[in-house]
Amino acid sequence: MGKEQFLTVPNRLGHHTSKWKESEQDPELLPAWIADMDFESLPAVGQAIRDYADQLVYGYTYPSEELYRAVQEWEKTEHGYVFEKEAIVFMEGVVPSISTAIQAFTKEGDSVLINTPVYSPFARSVRLNQRKLVTNSLVEEGGLFQIDFEQLEKDFVEHQVKLYILCNPHNPGGRVWEREVLEKIGRLCKKYGVLLVSDEIHQDLALFGNRHVCFNTVDPSFKDFTLVLSSATKTFNIAGTKNSYAIIENDALRKSFQAQQLRNNQHEISALGFIATEVAYQNGKAWLEDLKEVLEENIDYTVEVLREQTDIGVMKPQGTYLLWLDFSAYGLSEEELHARLHDQAKVILNKGTDFGVEGKQHARLNVAAPKTLVQEIVDRIVTNFPKKG
Repeated sequence: MGKEQFLTVPNRLGHHTSKWKESEQDPELLPAWIADMDFESLPAVGQAIRDYADQLVYGYTYPSEELYRAVQEWEKTEHGYVFEKEAIVFMEGVVPSISTAIQAFTKEGDSVLINTPVYSPFARSVRLNQRKLVTNSLVEEGGLFQIDFEQLEKDFVEHQVKLYILCNPHNPGGRVWEREVLEKIGRLCKKYGVLLVSDEIHQDLALFGNRHVCFNTVDPSFKDFTLVLSSATKTFNIAGTKNSYAIIENDALRKSFQAQQLRNNQHEISALGFIATEVAYQNGKAWLEDLKEVLEENIDYTVEVLREQTDIGVMKPQGTYLLWLDFSAYGLSEEELHARLHDQAKVILNKGTDFGVEGKQHARLNVAAPKTLVQEIVDRIVTNFPKKG
């Protein structure tokens, strides 16, 4: 296939595509926000879906043995994580799994901790389930987010935290947490009896020589208090097929999670999700390698241009295709900043404040698109946010 498959912008208009919805009303707008990619998905997935359509009967389905093996083999080969088939629990998405974990392992009023800024459904899921949200602010050092472990331990103790939702690789900062960082987290969780939910949906998109470390591979004892959540959907641009999986090696935790899943009637998964995940993991390695080269090129280009031609602070990600941009040098209010991006530059980025209060005067940029589209988006930002002086 080669990288040529990532050169053409697919037509996403008229397909009820969330990312391009506003552009259907205003064709000048270019979306670079929601975390899906403007690349065609793995061809083998498309063929498998067409084959499924040819069955002409679309009833209830169950996960195949081949799917279980595909997940196990992918995790073993790509991330060095070996576990039994019984540890896998399929769910329609990582976010529903987070809510299910909150419901299964905490009660109303209990404290749930997240590191902010972070993917907005984390906070939403905590609040909507009437739990107490504890935000532990990440610290920027040397162009990367770091965890303030002294404050994290204080938060555990002062708020009697019951559950900690970790994002690895981190969204929106693109931080790929090192084994040493994860080990510190695990020791604190073990010390204070905190359950950990590790959202690892971007695990396959570690870039620039960085390597994702699955939390459960750091220390065997961590498996007793950890749920690892992942999916093929971000990796292979198949989010609309709706499937993810939780890996829960502790029997008691898994049974509690599955009991809550059943109470929520979340145990039925789309047939397309089963099929797409299986085929992607079986056939997607070469496609993924090409994709990562394209993403690295897009990130390098964007970082270089924005740093040279604007006063925007750019956090270069170690993984994902998301860039965290700091517009504070321009002295704009939140309203002025996002009006300039949306109404003048005609680009749609995620508002930084959606990820927490630390996101003031920030925005998140998605560069998972053909280079021509990325260049146009970057040009518009540069034009509207020129370097001062």
